[in-house]
Amino acid sequence: MRYSAYSIFKEALSGNRMWKPAWREPQPKPHYDVIIVGGGGHGLATAYYLAKEFGITNVAVLEKGYLGSGNVGRNTTIIRSNYLLEGNNPFYEFSLKLWEGLERDFNYNAMVSQRGMLNLFHSDGQRDAYARKGNGMRIHGVDAELLDREQVRRKAPYLNFDHARFPIMGALYQKRAGTVRHDAVAWGYGRGADTRGVDLIQHCEVTGIRRENGLVVGVETTRGFIGCNKLALAAAGNTTTVGRMADLELPIETHVLQAFVSEGLKPVVDHVITYGAGHFYISQSDKGGLVFGAEIDFYSSYAQRGNLQTVEHTMEEGVSLIPGLSRAKVLRSWGGVMDMSMDGSPIIDRTPIDNLYLNCGWCYGGFKATPASGFCFAHLIAKNETHHVSRFMRLDRFERGYTIDEAGRGPQPNLH
Repeated sequence: MRYSAYSIFKEALSGNRMWKPAWREPQPKPHYDVIIVGGGGHGLATAYYLAKEFGITNVAVLEKGYLGSGNVGRNTTIIRSNYLLEGNNPFYEFSLKLWEGLERDFNYNAMVSQRGMLNLFHSDGQRDAYARKGNGMRIHGVDAELLDREQVRRKAPYLNFDHARFPIMGALYQKRAGTVRHDAVAWGYGRGADTRGVDLIQHCEVTGIRRENGLVVGVETTRGFIGCNKLALAAAGNTTTVGRMADLELPIETHVLQAFVSEGLKPVVDHVITYGAGHFYISQSDKGGLVFGAEIDFYSSYAQRGNLQTVEHTMEEGVSLIPGLSRAKVLRSWGGVMDMSMDGSPIIDRTPIDNLYLNCGWCYGGFKATPASGFCFAHLIAKNETHHVSRFMRLDRFERGYTIDEAGRGPQPNLH
């Protein structure tokens, strides 16, 4: 069924009794051309583009929980392409362009809202760094504008401009950045893949990877053995666990990242805003809740929950930037399991095992990369060739010395 104004009107006449499930609940087949481990945004997007762009439909997506139960539904929904380095900027701009046509492409309302993003700066040195980043973005053809203090005040008068330690001096502004409904992204990609013949198999945990003569021949799961010609890992924070099943030791640490939402408020935060004096970011959802987060919890964990110290730290940063936040009530919080790489940038590459493919290391940037990640990973799986915008995201870059360190913080995962 194709969603449209006509279909809504037609189903309303029948009392909305004729709607069909968004995707099937198939039983696993004995063998697939491609198995994708991970039913989150990246895994579902990969399956969708494998079927749509490359005609590979004998594909299974294996998810140990329900579709979208991982990081794709546990983030702050921000999309942007304001990166400096050559290894990042073309990739995230490609992703942003895919976001801009995504809803029409997979016929699903993902609530893409390009409301603009303000990266605040608080010192002369930070202004110069943002000016350099903006110039780098524009060289790549990406929109960027450097705003002064008064221009920022007109857009966000509620900010604490006269902070004694961190006065707001201006911002780097990307008009095309914004937010997307995270759950709808998983549902849209899942539905799009399913309608093209992909099997989405929920509650099917991978417990082992079977190899013969140096190649992967399938996976052991809680629903039995499933064979495959190619195996693709898109397991986010569980990448290291799944990777060990194939004897892979990866440059990844797993950390928890918390996010929060306030009670519903009248419209006040019109943009996505980041605090240059800390790692705090905030936007407002269509339901009125202020959605915000800060840094990871700084210790390795696979639990989808965090500690109170990070909660306190996040609230302090938020109130420092927006004093009015002190009067809002926090409605709920959640935690995502981040696969933090050594340089803060992702890995999309083949592994030393010829038919085993890897998509991981997304750190804070996984959600915004969902379309490009899925497209590039599908391209790699289908053609055994790296897509040109992800050519820097090789697994061997760490031993070769070609890291993509956007923050310039060195080889320490928790600092990225």
